[in-house]
Amino acid sequence: MPFYHQLGKIPPKRHTVFRQENGQLHREHVVGSQGFSGPQSILYHVHPPTRVLRTAAIHEVAPQANTESALKMRHFQLAGLPHARSTTFDRTPLLFNADVALWMVRPTATDEFFYRNAQADEIVFVAEGEGVLESQMGELPYREGDYVVVPCGILHRFRVEGDTRLLIIESAGMVRTPRRYRNEFGQLLEHSPYCERDIRRPQMLPVHDEPGEFRLLVKRQDVLTEVVLDHHPLDVVGWDGYYYPWALSIHDFEPITGSLHQPPPVHQTFQGDGFVVCSFVPRLFDYHEEAVPAPYAHSNVNSDEVLFYANDEFMSRKGVGYGSLTLHPGGLPHGPHPGRAEASIGKQRTDELAVMLDTFRPLKVARDALDLEDPDYERSWLE
Repeated sequence: MPFYHQLGKIPPKRHTVFRQENGQLHREHVVGSQGFSGPQSILYHVHPPTRVLRTAAIHEVAPQANTESALKMRHFQLAGLPHARSTTFDRTPLLFNADVALWMVRPTATDEFFYRNAQADEIVFVAEGEGVLESQMGELPYREGDYVVVPCGILHRFRVEGDTRLLIIESAGMVRTPRRYRNEFGQLLEHSPYCERDIRRPQMLPVHDEPGEFRLLVKRQDVLTEVVLDHHPLDVVGWDGYYYPWALSIHDFEPITGSLHQPPPVHQTFQGDGFVVCSFVPRLFDYHEEAVPAPYAHSNVNSDEVLFYANDEFMSRKGVGYGSLTLHPGGLPHGPHPGRAEASIGKQRTDELAVMLDTFRPLKVARDALDLEDPDYERSWLE
């Protein structure tokens, strides 16, 4: 997590008497990962969070893999993904392995229930739209270009406004800032492409004290379970700690450039278990007088590379545009399309915007993504 944060009313000491105006105790609730040795926050509820009326399994949501085993470069034209109602129910699976899964959804309405992913952290890239992330830790406004990070187990929902497109990266391990950009105390260093000032945290904490039946959907072991509480779940009066949702705009990522082409690690934004996430943003090109700004062909034989194109520009590609998602699997070299290296010589800048995911275990293609695939992509390098 980024750093310590406090919001609302909390007692001076942990695990001590903290009463409501009616004399009842506030219900203390520790939320965290990695047992009691990882990041955590302490929440103070009006009602015990354990007051459950009933539960019922809804359905399985595990992605189903494409049975074709051929190793090839792929292009999915996600701009054509249809609208759907729910941020939670209507996610289309794209690519996945044991460490990470990619989904996309274009929700048209705010869910009537709240959601808790109890098996994964989520990085939600807001390709389009704006709104507010509601959670037990408070309200966090988001806008186009934001990465919204929701740690595992935090109850929340997206209050969507306008046309919305969300790329969701599920991480089986903890999402964190890259280790090389932090000192031994956890502070982001001077050479980091972003700092704590760029990270936005929940700032408003509306308190709901309402009886009734309130639905939650909890994802665990690839099953959605409906849990019905007898009170509104956003009844937290205060909390503090290191475990909470946060947002970082891709537009606040400061690119690292050089006189010659810089490799993809300079674009790294997040670190997970078995993968990294990088941000390609508008930047100056290489300034050596003989520089070739377009990337060279390369073979990372133990890594799969995924790119989501958040606008219509990318210096090394042709035939892709906003909403495209490409997969270049390990074992195959990949590089710029014909003519792109030559065309990049002498160019001073690029306005590209893209999110890259590199995995260290092979990705499977979900069956649901096949309807959106461009079958001619692997032949697009032919002159």
